[in-house]
Amino acid sequence: MKWTHLFLGILIALIYTGNPQFAFAEKKQEDTFNEKMPASVQDITRENTYLNEEAELSELQASELTKELLSTTQTKITNPTLIRMLNESAIKKSPFAFGTRMSVFLGEWPLAYHSKETSPNWQYQKINTNFYDNRAGKTNYQIHYVQEAHKVVKGGLSAKLPKSEEVQQMILKEAIDKTGWPLSYSTAIGTGTKQNEVYNVPPKTAGYLYGFAPAVHEKGTVTYGEVYIAVSGWKRAIVVKNVSSKPISAWIPIKNHVSFSYKSAR
Repeated sequence: MKWTHLFLGILIALIYTGNPQFAFAEKKQEDTFNEKMPASVQDITRENTYLNEEAELSELQASELTKELLSTTQTKITNPTLIRMLNESAIKKSPFAFGTRMSVFLGEWPLAYHSKETSPNWQYQKINTNFYDNRAGKTNYQIHYVQEAHKVVKGGLSAKLPKSEEVQQMILKEAIDKTGWPLSYSTAIGTGTKQNEVYNVPPKTAGYLYGFAPAVHEKGTVTYGEVYIAVSGWKRAIVVKNVSSKPISAWIPIKNHVSFSYKSAR
C-alpha cells in the first residue's frame, strides 16, 4: 500500500512539472473579465432619439461533416465564414474510394482570434457638452443631459489585415462573450436625447456636463493559415499549412450608452 501511494505521488508530480498547462489550468480559469460599468455610465436605449440597429451575431452551428473535419486538425478554427463554407461542402464516402488520394486548396484564411487583453475606456469619444454659467446667480441652478447634435461613434481595427471583415467579426464575438455588453463597431446618439438626472450648478460657478461614448479596447492575435481538405480513401481531414500569427487590436463602442462627467469652474 505504501509503494502504491509513493508511485501515485511521483506520477502526479511528473504530470505537473512535465506539463505546465496542467499546473496553470486553475490560473487560466481565473483570468476572466470582471469589469463592471461605473455608475457614471448610463444606458440610454429608451431615451435615444436615434434607433440603433439591433443586429446580433448569429451562432453558426457546425454540421456533422464540419465537426468531423475540425477534429482532424490541432489548429483552432473559429472563423464563421470558413465554417459556413465547410457546412455547405459535401464529401460522400464511396465503396470505391479505396486508394483515392485528393487534396483541395481552400485558400488562405484568418482561422481564429486569440484575445490577450480586454479593457474599457469610459471616455472614448466626447459627444456632448451641456453648459450653464451661474457665476452671477444666487441659488443653485439645475442642469441635465440634453444631446445637442447627432453623433455617430465608430470603432474598428488598429491595422488593415487580409479579410478584415472576418477578423472584425471574430474579435466582436470574443469581446461580447467576455464582457456581456452590447458592443458594435458603430453606434449613434440622436439629437434631443435626454436624461432626467439633475446636476446642481452652485452660485459663482459655471457648470459643464460632459457626455462621452464609452468603448472597449480588444487586444490579441489573429492566426492565418493555408487550408486544405485532404481525402485519403475513406479518411477526410483538414490540413492547415504555413500558420502565422499577426498582432491586432480594435476599438468597439458600447452601443446606447453614455458616460457622464460633471465639472465646475469659477
